[in-house]
Amino acid sequence: MSSKINATLRYTSLRASIFLACLLVALLLAHFGVIPVVGDLGLILVFALAMVASSAISYVVLNKQRDEMSAQIANRIENRKVRTAVRDAAEDEADDAARAAAARQAQAG
Repeated sequence: MSSKINATLRYTSLRASIFLACLLVALLLAHFGVIPVVGDLGLILVFALAMVASSAISYVVLNKQRDEMSAQIANRIENRKVRTAVRDAAEDEADDAARAAAARQAQAG
């Protein structure tokens, strides 16, 4: 389970780092006048530009980490499905045994 946490933490921290780097670059471009920033709308534009750029970079650069994280999550979901199927089968078996015992008791009595 710790490997899942590590893969998720690694992917998330790398993704956040890429966003912060893109935000820094966008803010520097805005500060030096390359990107026109007028009021609050301009600041929202800078953040939107950083989000779009970081998404594109993350999609390309973090492919391996994203695949590792998704494989581990899929494995965890599969394990949960197996545990649920085993639990349901045990419940069904207990229910069938209880019904059979009740039916035998009804026939005997």
